[in-house]
Amino acid sequence: MRIKEVGEFGLIERLKNVLSAEIIGDDTAPVKHGKSTLLLTTDTMTEGVHFLREYLPEAIGWKAVSVNVSDVVANGGYPKWILVSLNVPEELELTYVERIYAGMKRACTFYNCEILGGNISKLEKVSISLFLVGEAERFVGRKGARPGDSLFVSGTLGDSRAGLELILMNKKEYEPFELALIERHLRPTARIDYVKHIQKYANASMDISDGLLSDAWHLSERSKVRLNINTEKLPLSRELKLFCEKYKKNPLEYALIGGEDYQLLFTHPKSSWNPFLDMTEIGSVEEGEGVYVDGKLTKPKGWKHF
Repeated sequence: MRIKEVGEFGLIERLKNVLSAEIIGDDTAPVKHGKSTLLLTTDTMTEGVHFLREYLPEAIGWKAVSVNVSDVVANGGYPKWILVSLNVPEELELTYVERIYAGMKRACTFYNCEILGGNISKLEKVSISLFLVGEAERFVGRKGARPGDSLFVSGTLGDSRAGLELILMNKKEYEPFELALIERHLRPTARIDYVKHIQKYANASMDISDGLLSDAWHLSERSKVRLNINTEKLPLSRELKLFCEKYKKNPLEYALIGGEDYQLLFTHPKSSWNPFLDMTEIGSVEEGEGVYVDGKLTKPKGWKHF
């Protein structure tokens, strides 16, 4: 059997069995250290898979940090320390690498964390792997969703996928709303403003990196509950609506299966609603299993590595 036959998450399950590691299955690995909980995570961005060489190097650096910070934030923690493993072709311009690191430094300043070192090696394509250590007062993973909870998301959904499609159009000129969508793909911002809310109220939480439907299935399976999503409640940005109107697309498809939004998907009782955050109630949690959209059972759909 080949990897492409089981996919990314099938491979993860098989490796979990090899390692006999029950801790694997959340955005981060929580490790008790004294009175605090350390959150360990790692992520890789590879040229041709996650970005193109012609992208602004500063944006690549910013995103490399942000996607890791998003994992820590999703589990109720703040980012602290980073190690960077950089693989680059030997003919690559030195200034290109310096600009990537300038983008990472800018992101670290924004998120109040720091890069402590790492490793550099030769490779035919640019590849950046970050190992991030965060810290949390209370770890909130995918496992705690309870029947009776409401299902929430932060921000808006589908913008990043629209931004990527616009980049790939390689147009000479873009409208202002198109540039805004491109920016959301190139420079996502991890929702660090939600950490205290997640720590205090959330029963289950994760970030939306592969797409709402795909990630909702992960939460459903981990918590062993049924999730109900109401498409009328999905938060759509004005820019996404304009994009879909212009290019004759369905905005709900982008919101449901568009990846790399790095918003948060979390559950808690409706009574814990915070009116000062841009959170939207998109559904509910019930006893059972699976993810239902407008009452119909769905399949996991979204970004796949294999």
